[in-house]
Amino acid sequence: MKGLINKWNKISLVKRILIGLIIGIILALTAKDIASPIVIFGSLFVGALKAVAPILVFFLVMSAISSHEKGQQTNMKSILVLYLLGTFLAGLTAVVGSFIFPTTLTLVEGAKDVVPPEGIVEVLKSLLMNVVDNPVSALLNANYIGILSWSLMLGLALKNASSSTKLVISNVSDALSTVVRWIINFAPLGIMGLVFNSIATQGIESLLSYGHLIVVLIGCMAFIALVVNPIIAYVYMRENPYPLVFKCLKNSGITAFFTRSSAANIPVNMKLCEELNLNKDTYSVSIPLGATINMAGAAITISVLTLAAVNTLGIEVDMGMALLLSLMSAVSACGASGVAGGSLLLIPLACSLFGISNDIAMQVVGVGFIVGVIQDSCETALNSSTDVLFTAVAEYAKNRKEKKGA
Repeated sequence: MKGLINKWNKISLVKRILIGLIIGIILALTAKDIASPIVIFGSLFVGALKAVAPILVFFLVMSAISSHEKGQQTNMKSILVLYLLGTFLAGLTAVVGSFIFPTTLTLVEGAKDVVPPEGIVEVLKSLLMNVVDNPVSALLNANYIGILSWSLMLGLALKNASSSTKLVISNVSDALSTVVRWIINFAPLGIMGLVFNSIATQGIESLLSYGHLIVVLIGCMAFIALVVNPIIAYVYMRENPYPLVFKCLKNSGITAFFTRSSAANIPVNMKLCEELNLNKDTYSVSIPLGATINMAGAAITISVLTLAAVNTLGIEVDMGMALLLSLMSAVSACGASGVAGGSLLLIPLACSLFGISNDIAMQVVGVGFIVGVIQDSCETALNSSTDVLFTAVAEYAKNRKEKKGA
Protein backbone atom coordinates (compact mmCIF):
# COMPACT_ATOMS: atom_id res chain seq x y z
CA MET A 1 0.00 0.00 0.00
CA LYS A 2 2.82 2.40 0.91
CA GLY A 3 4.46 1.69 -2.44
CA LEU A 4 1.24 2.50 -4.29
CA ILE A 5 0.86 5.76 -2.37
CA ASN A 6 4.45 6.76 -3.20
CA LYS A 7 3.90 5.98 -6.87
CA TRP A 8 0.66 8.00 -6.82
CA ASN A 9 2.39 11.00 -5.23
CA LYS A 10 5.10 10.89 -7.89
CA ILE A 11 2.47 11.54 -10.55
CA SER A 12 2.09 15.25 -11.31
CA LEU A 13 -0.85 17.03 -9.70
CA VAL A 14 -2.29 17.91 -13.12
CA LYS A 15 -2.40 14.24 -14.13
CA ARG A 16 -3.84 13.20 -10.74
CA ILE A 17 -6.61 15.81 -11.02
CA LEU A 18 -7.32 14.64 -14.56
CA ILE A 19 -7.58 11.05 -13.28
CA GLY A 20 -9.96 12.18 -10.53
CA LEU A 21 -12.01 14.09 -13.09
CA ILE A 22 -12.33 11.04 -15.35
CA ILE A 23 -13.17 8.69 -12.46
CA GLY A 24 -15.81 11.13 -11.21
CA ILE A 25 -17.46 11.24 -14.64
CA ILE A 26 -17.40 7.44 -15.01
CA LEU A 27 -18.85 6.83 -11.53
CA ALA A 28 -21.55 9.47 -12.05
CA LEU A 29 -22.64 7.80 -15.27
CA THR A 30 -22.47 4.20 -14.04
CA ALA A 31 -22.82 4.13 -10.23
CA LYS A 32 -25.17 6.84 -8.96
CA ASP A 33 -26.25 4.60 -6.07
CA ILE A 34 -22.97 5.22 -4.20
CA ALA A 35 -23.54 8.97 -4.15
CA SER A 36 -23.03 9.64 -0.43
CA PRO A 37 -19.50 8.18 -0.06
CA ILE A 38 -18.28 9.93 -3.23
CA VAL A 39 -19.93 13.31 -2.67
CA ILE A 40 -18.37 13.59 0.81
CA PHE A 41 -14.91 13.91 -0.78
CA GLY A 42 -15.98 17.07 -2.58
CA SER A 43 -17.58 18.48 0.55
CA LEU A 44 -14.48 17.81 2.66
CA PHE A 45 -12.19 19.35 0.04
CA VAL A 46 -14.22 22.56 -0.26
CA GLY A 47 -14.64 22.68 3.52
CA ALA A 48 -10.90 22.47 4.08
CA LEU A 49 -10.25 25.25 1.58
CA LYS A 50 -12.97 27.34 3.16
CA ALA A 51 -11.37 26.92 6.58
CA VAL A 52 -7.76 27.71 5.67
CA ALA A 53 -8.30 30.49 3.10
CA PRO A 54 -8.98 33.44 5.47
CA ILE A 55 -5.99 32.91 7.78
CA LEU A 56 -3.77 32.10 4.79
CA VAL A 57 -4.55 35.46 3.14
CA PHE A 58 -4.07 37.27 6.46
CA PHE A 59 -0.57 35.97 7.15
CA LEU A 60 0.63 36.01 3.53
CA VAL A 61 -0.12 39.71 3.10
CA MET A 62 1.10 40.70 6.59
CA SER A 63 4.37 38.83 6.09
CA ALA A 64 4.97 40.36 2.65
CA ILE A 65 4.36 43.93 3.87
CA SER A 66 6.34 43.68 7.15
CA SER A 67 9.38 42.05 5.49
CA HIS A 68 9.68 44.54 2.64
CA GLU A 69 12.97 46.48 2.68
CA LYS A 70 14.40 49.16 0.45
CA GLY A 71 17.14 47.83 -1.80
CA GLN A 72 19.65 49.37 -4.15
CA GLN A 73 18.66 51.90 -6.79
CA THR A 74 17.36 49.82 -9.69
CA ASN A 75 14.52 49.80 -12.22
CA MET A 76 12.15 48.53 -9.56
CA LYS A 77 9.85 51.57 -9.75
CA SER A 78 9.24 51.05 -13.47
CA ILE A 79 8.90 47.30 -13.03
CA LEU A 80 6.42 47.74 -10.19
CA VAL A 81 4.35 50.09 -12.36
CA LEU A 82 4.40 47.51 -15.17
CA TYR A 83 3.37 44.74 -12.79
CA LEU A 84 0.42 46.69 -11.42
CA LEU A 85 -0.61 48.06 -14.84
CA GLY A 86 -0.45 44.62 -16.44
CA THR A 87 -2.46 43.03 -13.64
CA PHE A 88 -5.13 45.75 -13.77
CA LEU A 89 -5.43 45.55 -17.57
CA ALA A 90 -5.75 41.76 -17.28
CA GLY A 91 -8.64 42.15 -14.85
CA LEU A 92 -10.23 44.76 -17.13
CA THR A 93 -9.79 42.52 -20.19
CA ALA A 94 -11.45 39.65 -18.33
CA VAL A 95 -14.39 41.87 -17.39
CA VAL A 96 -14.83 43.01 -21.01
CA GLY A 97 -14.46 39.44 -22.26
CA SER A 98 -17.07 38.25 -19.77
CA PHE A 99 -19.50 40.94 -20.98
CA ILE A 100 -18.96 39.96 -24.62
CA PHE A 101 -19.11 36.22 -23.92
CA PRO A 102 -21.26 35.88 -20.75
CA THR A 103 -20.81 32.68 -18.78
CA THR A 104 -23.09 31.02 -16.24
CA LEU A 105 -22.42 28.23 -13.75
CA THR A 106 -24.44 25.36 -12.32
CA LEU A 107 -24.99 26.02 -8.60
CA VAL A 108 -26.89 23.96 -6.05
CA GLU A 109 -30.49 24.75 -5.20
CA GLY A 110 -30.84 27.75 -2.92
CA ALA A 111 -27.78 29.47 -4.32
CA LYS A 112 -29.96 31.92 -6.22
CA ASP A 113 -31.58 33.29 -3.05
CA VAL A 114 -29.28 36.32 -3.06
CA VAL A 115 -30.40 39.94 -2.87
CA PRO A 116 -28.29 41.85 -5.43
CA PRO A 117 -26.90 45.30 -4.53
CA GLU A 118 -28.84 48.25 -5.91
CA GLY A 119 -25.79 49.97 -7.37
CA ILE A 120 -22.26 51.21 -6.92
CA VAL A 121 -23.14 53.35 -3.88
CA GLU A 122 -24.39 50.35 -1.96
CA VAL A 123 -21.34 48.35 -3.02
CA LEU A 124 -18.95 51.09 -1.87
CA LYS A 125 -20.79 51.48 1.44
CA SER A 126 -20.59 47.74 2.05
CA LEU A 127 -16.93 47.81 1.06
CA LEU A 128 -16.10 50.56 3.55
CA MET A 129 -17.97 48.86 6.38
CA ASN A 130 -16.17 45.58 5.66
CA VAL A 131 -12.82 47.40 5.74
CA VAL A 132 -13.35 48.45 9.38
CA ASP A 133 -14.85 45.14 10.49
CA ASN A 134 -13.46 43.59 13.68
CA PRO A 135 -10.37 41.57 12.62
CA VAL A 136 -11.43 38.50 14.62
CA SER A 137 -14.92 38.75 13.14
CA ALA A 138 -13.43 39.17 9.66
CA LEU A 139 -11.46 35.93 10.07
CA LEU A 140 -14.38 34.00 11.54
CA ASN A 141 -16.85 35.18 8.88
CA ALA A 142 -14.41 35.05 5.97
CA ASN A 143 -14.70 38.80 5.33
CA TYR A 144 -11.80 38.99 2.89
CA ILE A 145 -11.93 42.75 2.49
CA GLY A 146 -11.57 43.17 6.26
CA ILE A 147 -8.84 40.53 6.34
CA LEU A 148 -6.95 42.34 3.59
CA SER A 149 -7.21 45.76 5.26
CA TRP A 150 -6.11 44.53 8.70
CA SER A 151 -3.23 42.48 7.29
CA LEU A 152 -2.01 45.55 5.38
CA MET A 153 -2.17 47.77 8.46
CA LEU A 154 -0.51 45.22 10.72
CA GLY A 155 2.16 44.59 8.10
CA LEU A 156 2.98 48.30 7.96
CA ALA A 157 2.96 48.55 11.76
CA LEU A 158 5.37 45.60 12.01
CA LYS A 159 7.92 46.99 9.55
CA ASN A 160 9.98 48.31 12.49
CA ALA A 161 9.57 45.13 14.55
CA SER A 162 12.53 42.92 15.42
CA SER A 163 13.81 40.44 12.87
CA SER A 164 12.78 37.55 15.16
CA THR A 165 9.16 38.79 15.14
CA LYS A 166 9.16 39.05 11.35
CA LEU A 167 10.69 35.58 11.16
CA VAL A 168 7.86 34.13 13.25
CA ILE A 169 5.25 35.75 10.96
CA SER A 170 7.11 34.48 7.91
CA ASN A 171 7.31 30.97 9.37
CA VAL A 172 3.58 30.94 10.09
CA SER A 173 2.93 32.13 6.53
CA ASP A 174 5.15 29.35 5.15
CA ALA A 175 3.45 26.79 7.39
CA LEU A 176 0.01 27.84 6.15
CA SER A 177 1.22 27.60 2.56
CA THR A 178 2.41 24.08 3.34
CA VAL A 179 -1.00 23.21 4.77
CA VAL A 180 -2.60 24.49 1.56
CA ARG A 181 -0.26 22.28 -0.46
CA TRP A 182 -1.38 19.31 1.63
CA ILE A 183 -5.00 20.18 0.95
CA ILE A 184 -4.32 20.66 -2.75
CA ASN A 185 -2.80 17.16 -2.83
CA PHE A 186 -6.31 15.88 -2.06
CA ALA A 187 -7.67 17.82 -5.05
CA PRO A 188 -8.08 14.65 -7.18
CA LEU A 189 -10.46 13.15 -4.60
CA GLY A 190 -12.20 16.49 -4.10
CA ILE A 191 -12.64 17.01 -7.84
CA MET A 192 -13.93 13.46 -8.21
CA GLY A 193 -16.58 14.18 -5.59
CA LEU A 194 -17.52 17.58 -7.03
CA VAL A 195 -17.79 16.26 -10.59
CA PHE A 196 -19.71 13.20 -9.42
CA ASN A 197 -22.20 15.35 -7.53
CA SER A 198 -22.57 17.79 -10.44
CA ILE A 199 -23.21 15.13 -13.07
CA ALA A 200 -25.30 12.85 -10.84
CA THR A 201 -27.65 15.71 -9.94
CA GLN A 202 -27.50 17.92 -13.05
CA GLY A 203 -26.48 15.54 -15.84
CA ILE A 204 -23.44 15.40 -18.13
CA GLU A 205 -24.48 18.76 -19.62
CA SER A 206 -23.24 20.51 -16.47
CA LEU A 207 -19.68 19.37 -17.18
CA LEU A 208 -19.88 20.16 -20.88
CA SER A 209 -21.05 23.67 -19.95
CA TYR A 210 -17.63 24.32 -18.43
CA GLY A 211 -16.20 24.27 -21.95
CA HIS A 212 -17.50 27.81 -22.51
CA LEU A 213 -15.94 28.94 -19.22
CA ILE A 214 -12.58 27.45 -20.17
CA VAL A 215 -12.64 29.12 -23.59
CA VAL A 216 -13.35 32.53 -22.01
CA LEU A 217 -10.58 32.06 -19.42
CA ILE A 218 -7.93 30.87 -21.85
CA GLY A 219 -9.02 33.35 -24.51
CA CYS A 220 -8.53 36.29 -22.12
CA MET A 221 -5.11 34.98 -21.07
CA ALA A 222 -4.02 34.52 -24.67
CA PHE A 223 -5.20 38.06 -25.49
CA ILE A 224 -3.13 39.47 -22.63
CA ALA A 225 -0.02 37.45 -23.60
CA LEU A 226 -0.17 38.10 -27.34
CA VAL A 227 -1.83 41.53 -27.62
CA VAL A 228 -1.92 43.61 -24.42
CA ASN A 229 1.56 42.76 -23.10
CA PRO A 230 3.23 43.37 -26.49
CA ILE A 231 1.48 46.76 -26.73
CA ILE A 232 2.76 47.71 -23.27
CA ALA A 233 6.24 46.51 -24.21
CA TYR A 234 6.23 48.51 -27.46
CA VAL A 235 5.12 51.69 -25.69
CA TYR A 236 8.12 51.38 -23.36
CA MET A 237 10.78 49.99 -25.75
CA ARG A 238 9.70 51.52 -29.06
CA GLU A 239 10.72 48.38 -30.93
CA ASN A 240 9.17 45.09 -32.07
CA PRO A 241 8.29 43.31 -28.79
CA TYR A 242 7.34 39.91 -30.18
CA PRO A 243 10.83 38.30 -30.25
CA LEU A 244 11.12 39.05 -26.52
CA VAL A 245 7.50 38.03 -25.84
CA PHE A 246 7.90 34.66 -27.57
CA LYS A 247 11.26 34.00 -25.90
CA CYS A 248 9.72 34.57 -22.48
CA LEU A 249 6.73 32.37 -23.30
CA LYS A 250 8.99 29.61 -24.59
CA ASN A 251 11.72 29.62 -21.93
CA SER A 252 9.59 30.54 -18.92
CA GLY A 253 5.96 29.93 -19.84
CA ILE A 254 6.34 26.30 -20.90
CA THR A 255 8.06 25.20 -17.68
CA ALA A 256 5.61 27.23 -15.57
CA PHE A 257 2.73 25.54 -17.41
CA PHE A 258 3.82 22.19 -16.02
CA THR A 259 5.10 23.24 -12.60
CA ARG A 260 1.96 25.36 -12.02
CA SER A 261 3.87 27.44 -9.49
CA SER A 262 5.36 30.89 -10.03
CA ALA A 263 7.58 30.34 -6.99
CA ALA A 264 8.93 27.06 -8.35
CA ASN A 265 9.69 28.78 -11.66
CA ILE A 266 11.89 31.50 -10.08
CA PRO A 267 15.20 29.69 -10.86
CA VAL A 268 14.14 29.27 -14.50
CA ASN A 269 13.32 32.97 -14.74
CA MET A 270 16.63 33.93 -13.11
CA LYS A 271 18.50 31.92 -15.73
CA LEU A 272 16.49 33.49 -18.54
CA CYS A 273 17.26 36.99 -17.22
CA GLU A 274 20.95 36.08 -17.22
CA GLU A 275 20.67 34.92 -20.84
CA LEU A 276 19.04 38.27 -21.69
CA ASN A 277 22.00 40.10 -20.05
CA LEU A 278 19.78 41.93 -17.61
CA ASN A 279 21.01 43.71 -14.47
CA LYS A 280 21.39 41.11 -11.71
CA ASP A 281 20.72 43.67 -8.97
CA THR A 282 17.36 44.31 -10.59
CA TYR A 283 16.15 40.84 -11.57
CA SER A 284 17.29 39.25 -8.30
CA VAL A 285 14.58 41.42 -6.67
CA SER A 286 12.01 41.78 -9.44
CA ILE A 287 11.64 38.07 -10.24
CA PRO A 288 10.80 36.93 -6.67
CA LEU A 289 8.60 40.02 -6.27
CA GLY A 290 6.83 39.26 -9.54
CA ALA A 291 6.13 35.71 -8.38
CA THR A 292 4.14 37.33 -5.57
CA ILE A 293 2.38 40.39 -7.02
CA ASN A 294 2.53 40.12 -10.84
CA MET A 295 -0.61 38.05 -11.29
CA ALA A 296 -2.32 38.91 -14.56
CA GLY A 297 -3.58 35.35 -14.97
CA ALA A 298 -4.97 35.37 -11.44
CA ALA A 299 -6.79 38.66 -12.09
CA ILE A 300 -8.40 37.08 -15.16
CA THR A 301 -9.46 33.99 -13.22
CA ILE A 302 -10.95 36.06 -10.40
CA SER A 303 -12.83 38.40 -12.76
CA VAL A 304 -14.21 35.71 -15.08
CA LEU A 305 -15.37 33.36 -12.34
CA THR A 306 -16.82 36.20 -10.27
CA LEU A 307 -18.82 37.52 -13.22
CA ALA A 308 -19.90 33.96 -14.02
CA ALA A 309 -21.38 33.78 -10.52
CA VAL A 310 -22.92 37.23 -10.97
CA ASN A 311 -24.54 36.20 -14.27
CA THR A 312 -25.79 32.95 -12.73
CA LEU A 313 -27.48 34.85 -9.90
CA GLY A 314 -28.97 37.44 -12.27
CA ILE A 315 -27.19 40.42 -10.69
CA GLU A 316 -27.04 43.54 -12.88
CA VAL A 317 -23.57 45.04 -13.30
CA ASP A 318 -23.10 48.65 -14.43
CA MET A 319 -19.92 50.32 -15.69
CA GLY A 320 -18.89 51.60 -12.26
CA MET A 321 -19.19 48.17 -10.70
CA ALA A 322 -17.27 46.63 -13.61
CA LEU A 323 -14.36 49.04 -13.11
CA LEU A 324 -14.44 48.39 -9.37
CA LEU A 325 -14.28 44.65 -10.04
CA SER A 326 -11.27 45.17 -12.34
CA LEU A 327 -9.48 47.06 -9.59
CA MET A 328 -10.46 44.56 -6.90
CA SER A 329 -9.36 41.66 -9.11
CA ALA A 330 -5.95 43.28 -9.51
CA VAL A 331 -5.62 43.90 -5.77
CA SER A 332 -6.83 40.40 -4.95
CA ALA A 333 -4.50 38.83 -7.50
CA CYS A 334 -1.49 40.51 -5.88
CA GLY A 335 -2.36 38.61 -2.71
CA ALA A 336 -2.81 35.26 -4.44
CA SER A 337 -0.96 32.36 -2.85
CA GLY A 338 2.12 30.98 -4.60
CA VAL A 339 0.70 27.46 -4.63
CA ALA A 340 -1.39 25.73 -7.28
CA GLY A 341 -4.93 27.08 -7.34
CA GLY A 342 -4.02 30.04 -5.14
CA SER A 343 -6.00 32.59 -7.16
CA LEU A 344 -9.19 30.61 -6.61
CA LEU A 345 -8.96 31.29 -2.87
CA LEU A 346 -9.33 35.03 -3.57
CA ILE A 347 -12.60 34.68 -5.51
CA PRO A 348 -14.75 35.14 -2.35
CA LEU A 349 -13.19 38.60 -1.88
CA ALA A 350 -14.34 39.72 -5.34
CA CYS A 351 -17.70 38.00 -4.94
CA SER A 352 -18.31 39.93 -1.72
CA LEU A 353 -18.46 43.14 -3.77
CA PHE A 354 -21.79 41.96 -5.18
CA GLY A 355 -23.25 40.67 -1.93
CA ILE A 356 -22.54 37.05 -2.81
CA SER A 357 -22.17 34.96 0.33
CA ASN A 358 -19.03 33.02 1.16
CA ASP A 359 -20.91 29.70 0.85
CA ILE A 360 -21.87 30.44 -2.75
CA ALA A 361 -18.42 31.87 -3.50
CA MET A 362 -16.81 28.62 -2.34
CA GLN A 363 -19.05 26.72 -4.77
CA VAL A 364 -17.53 28.92 -7.49
CA VAL A 365 -14.08 28.03 -6.16
CA GLY A 366 -15.04 24.37 -6.53
CA VAL A 367 -15.93 25.00 -10.17
CA GLY A 368 -12.55 26.69 -10.54
CA PHE A 369 -10.80 23.55 -9.38
CA ILE A 370 -12.76 21.46 -11.87
CA VAL A 371 -11.48 23.57 -14.79
CA GLY A 372 -8.14 24.12 -13.03
CA VAL A 373 -6.42 21.32 -14.94
CA ILE A 374 -6.17 23.76 -17.85
CA GLN A 375 -6.86 27.13 -16.22
CA ASP A 376 -4.18 27.02 -13.51
CA SER A 377 -1.46 25.84 -15.89
CA CYS A 378 -2.19 28.64 -18.37
CA GLU A 379 -2.54 31.17 -15.56
CA THR A 380 0.88 30.30 -14.11
CA ALA A 381 2.48 30.34 -17.55
CA LEU A 382 1.17 33.87 -18.15
CA ASN A 383 2.13 35.10 -14.69
CA SER A 384 5.66 33.71 -14.68
CA SER A 385 6.62 34.61 -18.25
CA THR A 386 5.39 38.16 -17.69
CA ASP A 387 7.76 38.51 -14.71
CA VAL A 388 10.73 38.24 -17.07
CA LEU A 389 9.04 40.21 -19.85
CA PHE A 390 8.37 43.29 -17.74
CA THR A 391 11.80 43.11 -16.05
CA ALA A 392 13.43 43.12 -19.49
CA VAL A 393 11.11 45.81 -20.86
CA ALA A 394 11.94 48.20 -17.99
CA GLU A 395 15.69 47.75 -18.50
CA TYR A 396 15.55 48.02 -22.31
CA ALA A 397 13.44 51.18 -21.98
CA LYS A 398 15.97 52.67 -19.56
CA ASN A 399 18.85 51.81 -21.92
CA ARG A 400 16.97 53.40 -24.81
CA LYS A 401 16.49 56.63 -22.87
CA GLU A 402 20.14 56.70 -21.84
CA LYS A 403 21.31 56.23 -25.43
CA LYS A 404 18.87 58.89 -26.61
CA GLY A 405 20.11 61.28 -23.90
CA ALA A 406 23.75 60.66 -24.81
